[in-house]
Amino acid sequence: MLQQLWETVKAVKEQAPLVHNITNYVVMNNSANALLALGASPVMAHALEEVEDMAGIAGSLVINIGTLEPQWVEAMKKAMITAKRKGTPIVIDPVGLGATPYRNEAFASLIDTVKPTVIRGNGSEIMAALSTASATKGVDSTISAQAATDAATELAGITNGTVCISGEEDWIITSTTKAKVLNNIPLYTKVTGMGCTATALTGACLAVTSDPFMATLAAMATMGVVGEVAMQKAQGPGTLQLYFLDALYNLNEDTFMDKAKIEVIHE
Repeated sequence: MLQQLWETVKAVKEQAPLVHNITNYVVMNNSANALLALGASPVMAHALEEVEDMAGIAGSLVINIGTLEPQWVEAMKKAMITAKRKGTPIVIDPVGLGATPYRNEAFASLIDTVKPTVIRGNGSEIMAALSTASATKGVDSTISAQAATDAATELAGITNGTVCISGEEDWIITSTTKAKVLNNIPLYTKVTGMGCTATALTGACLAVTSDPFMATLAAMATMGVVGEVAMQKAQGPGTLQLYFLDALYNLNEDTFMDKAKIEVIHE
């Protein structure tokens, strides 16, 4: 299992897939730098006039609803339709879902347009995606990842895809299989956009493998491993960001195999 995950990460480094991001203003720089550090080729294109062309040549499409406006929602839909037609995998990050009616309506409109390959969010966002009674406060999770696993399993069945829940333990879930990444990096919660970075890296891994479950697991394992390496030097959230990018850039097989903590549950 770990070897297969590493081969996915290695493929990103070797193939430099083009990852089309329609993401939020807050994390554009973070996501682009993380993708570059891993070896992917990021593009941040959201103009209505070019999203179809860009989605048509990309290896994957990353949709992030963090800073919404109507024109961006339309651009997301157009890109998703093109990606579906091309057979290009799509990962969507429902940032802050449940916080406002507009955000909920926008997300519902997107997944009604095209079912994504992967949905990745925190526990509250995933539960809100299933229209449960969970309350969402901003973009921070108010419930644990484990508490959202039942909702994630049902959501995976509805989308016929993979759902990832970030938290103290990261869960990667399909309708038949669950896996946990046990590398816990508490300082991630003190740096804006680390969840969005995880979504971007998931997009990179999706671009080089036909197995969305394994791609998502590879991305989350990478986040865990690189976070542990960065934590060995970081003195706080500022230096964590620096050492995170360095660790991502320098990630090798020995480090990955030594530090990745994975548990797979077949049902």
